[in-house]
Amino acid sequence: MAQLVTLPAIVADATDAVIESWLVETGADISRGQALADIETEKATVELEAESSGTLARILVEAGTTVEVGAPIAVLAEPGDGDAEIDGLLAGVHAETATSSTAGSGAAAEIEKDQTAVGGVERSNASQADTAGAAADAPVDTVEAATSDMTRVFASPLARRRARELGIDVTGLNGSGPGGRIIRSDIEAAAEAAESDSASTPTDAQPSAVSVGGTADVGYTDVPLTGMRRAIARRLTESKSTVPHFYLTGDIRMDALLDFRKQINVSLERQGIKATINDLVLKALGHALREVPEANAIWNENSIRTFDSVDISMAIATEGGLLTPVVHDVTNLSMAALCRTTQDLKARAGEKAIRQQELEGGSFSLSNLGMFGTREFSAILNPPQAGILAVGATEQRAVVSDGELSVASMMTVTFSADHRIIDGAVAGRLLTSLRTALEDPMSLVL
Repeated sequence: MAQLVTLPAIVADATDAVIESWLVETGADISRGQALADIETEKATVELEAESSGTLARILVEAGTTVEVGAPIAVLAEPGDGDAEIDGLLAGVHAETATSSTAGSGAAAEIEKDQTAVGGVERSNASQADTAGAAADAPVDTVEAATSDMTRVFASPLARRRARELGIDVTGLNGSGPGGRIIRSDIEAAAEAAESDSASTPTDAQPSAVSVGGTADVGYTDVPLTGMRRAIARRLTESKSTVPHFYLTGDIRMDALLDFRKQINVSLERQGIKATINDLVLKALGHALREVPEANAIWNENSIRTFDSVDISMAIATEGGLLTPVVHDVTNLSMAALCRTTQDLKARAGEKAIRQQELEGGSFSLSNLGMFGTREFSAILNPPQAGILAVGATEQRAVVSDGELSVASMMTVTFSADHRIIDGAVAGRLLTSLRTALEDPMSLVL
């Protein structure tokens, strides 16, 4: 019997995802566990695997489309299934969609239809409470809108809620979801279009464009937000506005570490790998978190959870935005194993091949902008982690040691810490431990 392939909830609390590409074509024989498509979530690209065997009879959603969790995206057929059986299956889905659309976004009560002509248009009336609460938004909250030729337009509960928030009338929209259903991305696209139209309409109070020299308009480009960029914006805004950050900055002498790196790379390069400064700082941060276990923790609302192993998120810049895959058990990894792990994560991050589970966990993060010549910066921590270490460039500076002026290779680092989890003294001990490990790098391998 033919069966639907629906979009699963790949990420906790996700409401939708993008079908980035299909890995198989219509008519292909599919085995259980075979990858069907690449799904782009807010943080990573994940392969969608088939839950059963069969033939990929139809692809319902084109690549590049945003799809809500639970929506059908393809049909798997068994031997003997023809177009009639598949059409019947899809007709049943469309019927269920229509039925679910007649329930309010949060109501479970059955809706009674009043065949009441309102200006020649048929409407569905929900309970009196829903009607009263949505009177001002009637065009948006109407569950079954209809055109003048009585053709219904269906919108998902999430889309209707978003439409209410943005003040968008769903009756004039063309849905991009299965069966023409209006989904959240359709609402947001309509809102952006309306905002653009509004901005381009001149008014008496506001000029329609900014002019340079009174003649030429200033050009601009609106770049649509990707799922990853939306996730970054949401998460970092939440962190900066709800987490009590505090900061500690310190300077670390790097001469011994640079010499140490040259020595170990002689051996590592024979194995086809190479230790970077970031690898050594990551190892030193793991060493410091082991010595200061109070900082190896996360905020757990009703408790502070500390960990036995040290798992650190490593910030990697990609074309689409920032990824923070987790390097597990940092303190127990050899330098060779650590370098292999970080090189693998960097390569797969650039190829959009980081798996979702590799982005989960960790108690602390490391962000390095030294390769861009940045001397120092403060990073925003990633809740519920205890903190993040921001690493600047290693550069030669004039220093005074024992009353003597000399030149040394120095690096400035800044801890951003969650004051709910750790206090200033704990963060100070962590910075001291990090400095000791980096200035005495042999301690990292002993």
